[in-house]
Amino acid sequence: MEAEKNPVISPTLTDAQWERLAAAGTPQDVQPGDLVFQAGQSDYDLILIESGEVEIVRDAMRWVGEAVITTMGPRTFAGELGLLNGQSAFLTARVTQPGRVIRVSRTQLRDVMNEDDELCDLILHALWARRESLRSGPAAMTLKFVGSTTSNEFLALRRFAERLDLVHAAVALPPGELGTLAGHDFTAADLPIAFIQGEPIPHATPGIVAEQLGLSYQAQADEVVDLVVVGGGPAGLAAAIYGASEGLSTVLLDAVAPGGQAASTSRIENFLGFPFGVSGADLIGQATLQALKFGVRVYAPCEAVGLEPVGRELDVTLSDGRLIRARTAIITSGAAYRSLDLERWEDFERAGIYYAATPLELRQVAGSRVVVVGGANSAGQAALYLAANGCAVDLVVRGTDIRTRMSSYLADRLGEEPRVRIHTGASVVGLDGAESLETVRIDSVGDVSARGLFCFIGADPATSWLPTLDRDAEGFIRTGTDIAVQSLQRWQGLGREPFPFETSTPRVFAAGDVRRGSMKRVAAAVGEGSSAVASVHRALASV
Repeated sequence: MEAEKNPVISPTLTDAQWERLAAAGTPQDVQPGDLVFQAGQSDYDLILIESGEVEIVRDAMRWVGEAVITTMGPRTFAGELGLLNGQSAFLTARVTQPGRVIRVSRTQLRDVMNEDDELCDLILHALWARRESLRSGPAAMTLKFVGSTTSNEFLALRRFAERLDLVHAAVALPPGELGTLAGHDFTAADLPIAFIQGEPIPHATPGIVAEQLGLSYQAQADEVVDLVVVGGGPAGLAAAIYGASEGLSTVLLDAVAPGGQAASTSRIENFLGFPFGVSGADLIGQATLQALKFGVRVYAPCEAVGLEPVGRELDVTLSDGRLIRARTAIITSGAAYRSLDLERWEDFERAGIYYAATPLELRQVAGSRVVVVGGANSAGQAALYLAANGCAVDLVVRGTDIRTRMSSYLADRLGEEPRVRIHTGASVVGLDGAESLETVRIDSVGDVSARGLFCFIGADPATSWLPTLDRDAEGFIRTGTDIAVQSLQRWQGLGREPFPFETSTPRVFAAGDVRRGSMKRVAAAVGEGSSAVASVHRALASV
């Protein structure tokens, strides 16, 4: 991180900016060797350097020595994007020349960003630029994943880190091999291994890593939040952003990481304001940063397993037993991917079957023949993305006309793409391979050599954890005037009918793919999530 060379990464504050930011903090005299924050520290401050010098260091770790990332002088500030999302520090700030610093706590920093647009933009740009610059340097070694190329568990770790935009490194090993870990008391059975500050965690999962990094939910004593949003797809992110920006204390939960199905979309071409298209990962990345800007507390992986009214409040139960007490909730839990009922499907889910087509999956199949199953836009976008990156693609569509469920512009482009073969009225009927997928059997074609099968055949609503809500036969949540008459009887005591997007339980709302009657599009989900917040305000005002 070349702070002294990049004014975005480390801006020099004007006198007026310095005075406003310094007024929020507490001064401290420092001497060489003092640590103003330290790697692993769960609660640390933004450090304004009034005089003297501070170096940013990646601590010495197992098998690797200390590394100095950069040195920062007067009128700059030390801190990283983790200050906004609660992540523990992964670098150390050490004083090298005597002087004075000013400590600005997370709460004070949040107040400054809420009240001062100029400082908010300056700080946010700097913290984001620092996060980006740290990816390719020695700081990436503070969080390192090692696993097999055919391991779904390893892929889950990488997807978790990329979705949460964590600085990290990943080492993919051939099946059964240990690489540089050989001779260090590790076996292939220990994979995947996460190294956090050099300390190994065998059989690592996103949940374990999140706990170690300070990204799991930690309730404050007797805390009641205004709004808890369950699900971090476009609808959930929009709801959280609008809620927090309008003054609601907001918590956003996702069982995997922010993004939902949108994050796995290689290219979105019909979203307002992006004439040249935008990848789902880029859209979600910017939305997540926006959520942090407005003070949304984002926790992932963090799975909600129950919701129960308690008086005028709600208890959301997490999979680890912890409770979140809230005044209102918006359910945006989306849907779970459907799979094909084929022998060995579960075997190859760990080695060749994918439910997304992003750069992460592309690296597993680059240059190889693949099969894409599905007849809607997500399948079409995936086929074009894979073909554009050197893969020969067999697109398997069960229907007889590809235009029935797919946008015309996509169908036209697929028909013109020489690397894509379209099989309509067809189905995948078999899978084969040794340790990983090697062959896909298509009923109208026969066996096709394929290194990957990308499955986009729809999803089922993730509502099994909400048995008390009024749902339709397929499990989608009814809202507003769509709620069944018998469910409306409980509203008589409130003296009102359900607000738009409100479910059969007062002050519980639903938006996006999980809601009955919703349009399954990114733009529609964003609109529903933001509109649901307007109903949240009405519900809070009526209590």
